[in-house]
Amino acid sequence: MAAEKSFYMTEEGKAKLEDELHYLKTDRRQEVVERIKVARDFGDLSENSEYDAAKDEQAFVEQRITQVENMIRNAEIIENDNANPDVVALGKTITFVELPDGDEETYTIVGSAEADPFEGKISNDSPMAKSLLGHEIGKDVTVTTPAGEIEVRITNVE
Repeated sequence: MAAEKSFYMTEEGKAKLEDELHYLKTDRRQEVVERIKVARDFGDLSENSEYDAAKDEQAFVEQRITQVENMIRNAEIIENDNANPDVVALGKTITFVELPDGDEETYTIVGSAEADPFEGKISNDSPMAKSLLGHEIGKDVTVTTPAGEIEVRITNVE
């Protein structure tokens, strides 16, 4: 059996997953069961699109429950207590400017389970995070992105 993948996340990220799991197992699962019951009352199941859709939704919910349980079971909490405060690391918020134009951007580097670029959280597996990890404030870093290489200067690490 292959080793299970670790999911790096903050305490907050793990708590969100635990909340999602609770919702899926209690509310969402019951909602889908009710939809299946209603769809069964429509008659012949072989030509019942509502029933098919409800069964598909049930499969999706059960798959997500399994996925979230696995992520929680294999969670590795990010801790930076002993880390150098000026070095980019998992769980830290990084501010950098693009060179030469000076556009400033701020991201928090989190595990893939928590990544949400719209909220400023990028995965440690992303090209941006991989390039920045281990570098210090003031350092110029070349980041390889799908659109090409960009040069950035790290201005702050929190």
